[in-house]
Amino acid sequence: MSAQTNVIAAFDEDHAIRLSGVTKSQLRYWVRSDFFAPSFSDTSHKAFARVYSFNDIVELKVLNMLRNTFRVSLPHLRAVKEKLGSRPWSGVKLFVHKRSVAWVEPKSAKHQEIASGQYIVPVALDEIVNATKGELARMKERDKSTVGKILKSRFVNHNAAVIAGTRIRVSAVKAFSEAGYTPAQIVREYPDLTKDDVKAALAYKDERAAA
Repeated sequence: MSAQTNVIAAFDEDHAIRLSGVTKSQLRYWVRSDFFAPSFSDTSHKAFARVYSFNDIVELKVLNMLRNTFRVSLPHLRAVKEKLGSRPWSGVKLFVHKRSVAWVEPKSAKHQEIASGQYIVPVALDEIVNATKGELARMKERDKSTVGKILKSRFVNHNAAVIAGTRIRVSAVKAFSEAGYTPAQIVREYPDLTKDDVKAALAYKDERAAA
């Protein structure tokens, strides 16, 4: 027997419910109200009156997401179905905008709410996230002129001596050195620093301490 003969090609109501996630009451109401009909029906055999195909299951999973996850109203889904045709749920790439179903309209290639016909401007979240990451990375970039220099300012770490362009205290670098860390190991602890920064920190002498 070939592997293909073992693939279930038809599903009863219980299978459809378990696989799609819709409730039994929803499924039966959708059938009674002509919102969704299975591909096969046979009123002469009550036990197999409704038989769902694989495509039916896919469409029901889409409907389950639209109705039960995104809370799109059933009247709105009916309006979408009327606009797109009798079986739109698996043949068109859909997305949700403010609890309305939208798509990329084939003629204009623009995002459109299907029921109202209004065009919408999608928020390119991935682009925003990547742009924000880029801005943060640029903010963290140090001015090269600060490398290897020590700064004291009453506005930075309470006037403690720090590596210029950072908030890392000279005392912290010296503490690592006294604990036996090499300059390379200190840089691994503070990736924003360079060996020149560590060298400057270790050579720094606080005038108040020397007085």
